[in-house]
Formats: sequence, structure tokens, C-alpha cells
Amino acid sequence: MDIDTVLVRELVAAQFPQWAGLPLEPVDSSGVVNAIYRLGSDLSVRLPFRPSTADIVHREQEKLGALASFLPVAIPSVEAIGSPSDAYPGVWSVHRWLTGTHPSADALVDPRGLATDLAAFINAFRRIDLPDRSPVYLGERRTRAAMISIDAPTRNAIGELDGLIDTRAAVASWEESLKAPYDGSEVWVHSDLTPGNLLVSAKGRLTAVLDFETCGVGDPACDLFPAWHLLPANLHDEFRTALDVNDATWLRGRGRTLSQAVIVLAAHQDTNPARANYAQHVISKVLEASRL
Repeated sequence: MDIDTVLVRELVAAQFPQWAGLPLEPVDSSGVVNAIYRLGSDLSVRLPFRPSTADIVHREQEKLGALASFLPVAIPSVEAIGSPSDAYPGVWSVHRWLTGTHPSADALVDPRGLATDLAAFINAFRRIDLPDRSPVYLGERRTRAAMISIDAPTRNAIGELDGLIDTRAAVASWEESLKAPYDGSEVWVHSDLTPGNLLVSAKGRLTAVLDFETCGVGDPACDLFPAWHLLPANLHDEFRTALDVNDATWLRGRGRTLSQAVIVLAAHQDTNPARANYAQHVISKVLEASRL
């Protein structure tokens, strides 16, 4: 659905008149799921590009409220939930604004400090014990299945990228990860710890983690994305040690990172240059690591 400032302002004014007079501006993002607008200095408005009347936002509100006390940095909070209307036929939400900037792999102010902060967040997430143990979202569905469940879409995506990436190396790297054993142990994982879901301070330290739609219980390898998305190779051993990650889990993490990146690149190479370029960067980092 086309979403613009006029629509968002009308929705806020109609359903939350206490915020109608606040400044409203779009947030620059390459995301493909939600349109995000900053509302005043303390709030943001999030509207899915594909409106839905499902109870997703209410479940998200409950989940975020339950998780917040376990985690060492800020996470989003849903301040209000908008109802479907003729102008926008889906549920939408107002969140508390979180300060910080997205980290960039080529401009990290304090790489070691960020690695320490990310490991602390992941370890805290692993220790969560809540009665709701919904499985992590991977690809098209929530699943507790092993990596074989994403084998077909990963291979299909690699095949579509012939001439754009080294597909032979990508297949070899993927198959090595696919062979890594998994004992079925499950922990709470965010499952999308990519730079667009992280905020850092001016000093480069982690201040907040965003977007918990895909989080759930699953393979601990799902939260190793930062190693290839952000962290320099000379910090990988420290990151692994802080998380007590064995060789098999590390290989699965590398494979999951590659899988997500090739699928994103195949889907957006012609439609979303920012996402496509970043996915290609991640693939190159994974393949570099695979050759070591």
C-alpha cells in the first residue's frame, strides 16, 4: 500500500488527537515491511506496507513488555495501537522513539566495545525463561526445524545470482554449513541482528535493539549475524569466546547469514539498491571467511 505523510497525519489526528499537533516526518529506511514516521521527539509511527487485521501488534506489545526486563539495552515499546479504517485497512502502531544511529561496518567507532555489547545482549537473550516459547520465524513460517528447512530457497537464490556473485563458492560455503551438526538445543533468539535493527551511541556502544517480530525460540546460531555483518575478522574469536560458540554452531551461523543475504539479494537486486548492495557486501564477507 502507498503510505505518505498526509495519510499518517490523518490517521494520528483521527485516532490519537493528543498527538495531532506534533511534527511528523518519514524515517529514511530501505526496509520493505513497514513504513516508519517520526512523531514529535519521543514517538514513531509504524504502518505495514501490507495492511493486516491480524492480532500481530497486540502480541508484539505483550512480547516486548515481557522481554524488556531481561535485556541490558533498550528495546521498542508499543505506546498505542491504531485500528483499521477506510483510509488504512489494517492495524498500525505508535512506538517510543529510541535514540542512536545504525552502525556501519566500515565506520565502527569502538568495534571491540560493540562486540562486547552484542555478546552481552545475546547472552542475556539466551537466558530468558518465559512460558511463551513460540518458535523463531525463518523465511516463510515459524519453525523449530534445522537448517535443511531453508536449503531449497537458499540454493534457488544462489542460482539466480549467477554472474553477480561467485555461485560455486557460495554453494560450497552453504554445503559446509549445512553439514554442521545440531543437537536441537533451543534458546531465545532475536534472529535478525543486522545493522538496521541496531542502534549505537556516538561512542559506538550498543544502545538499543529493534524489530522483534521474528524473535522466538530456536537454534543459537541464529544470532551470530553480527560477526559477518559488522565485526572485523580480528574480533571473531573474542566474539565466539564471549558466547561460548563451538565450531558447529559457528558454521551454522555463517550459513544462516549467507542464506539470508542471498535471498535478499535475489529478491531486491532490481528493486531496492540499498538492500541489494548491503546483501552483496555480507555475501563477500561470508565467502572471505569460508576461504580461510
